[in-house]
Amino acid sequence: MALELGEHGVPYRIVNPRQVRDFARAMGRLAKTDRIDSVLLARWAESAKLEPKPLPDAARRELRALVMRRLQLIEAKVAEENRLSGETSRRVLKSLNASIAWLERQITQLDEELDRTIKSNPAFAEPDAVIQSVPGVGPNTANMLIACLPELGKLTRQKISALVGIAPLNDDSGKHQGKRFCWGGREEVRSALYMTALAAMRHNPLIRDLYARLRAKGKAAKVALVACMRKLLTILNAMLRDKTDWRQTSPAAAV
Repeated sequence: MALELGEHGVPYRIVNPRQVRDFARAMGRLAKTDRIDSVLLARWAESAKLEPKPLPDAARRELRALVMRRLQLIEAKVAEENRLSGETSRRVLKSLNASIAWLERQITQLDEELDRTIKSNPAFAEPDAVIQSVPGVGPNTANMLIACLPELGKLTRQKISALVGIAPLNDDSGKHQGKRFCWGGREEVRSALYMTALAAMRHNPLIRDLYARLRAKGKAAKVALVACMRKLLTILNAMLRDKTDWRQTSPAAAV
């Protein structure tokens, strides 16, 4: 529906339905019908002062489709590999191995297709070179960021972190200071950053030192890892904003 609206020039915005339902409950409207929903959607949009979302260009939509298809194939391959564990039937094992081999060929072909797509489009090739200049960041993460986070380099570090869902949110009331937590955001981007942060802790001295400092201060491993994800995202955001690669920028001062 969003694609149809965008192609016909109708302003649109995709929103989280839970936010609208929470708004309805706050207004005391517990019943749910199409008429009630339409009125509440209009009132919520007016109060939230939403800006229309521009339709991604056809090339980026195609790139995103390829990236998400690769993700589906990876998940299917992992599922098949997990089924190998404890399996004793020869025929089932043969079927599983054949399925895994086919999935591996599909993933290889898709990687080649993605590489051609990125290199053939300057709008993708330039940010790809910048992103991959960071130690620990590989082509799969670069593809995901270019396809699914076009706002990278265009927002502040606070907004880009919130968009991905790795910005710590307060839970305070009076003298009570609750634990900070992360919520919402783009799950596929967050998953890619998680794996990248793990790699960066081995290959990127800046991220490795940050993780070590946080752990030495008593921070939980997961909290320290999310901080590394946020630092990586902040660095990449500043680099794309300033059009500089890893060697030309000062990652520690990225804001």
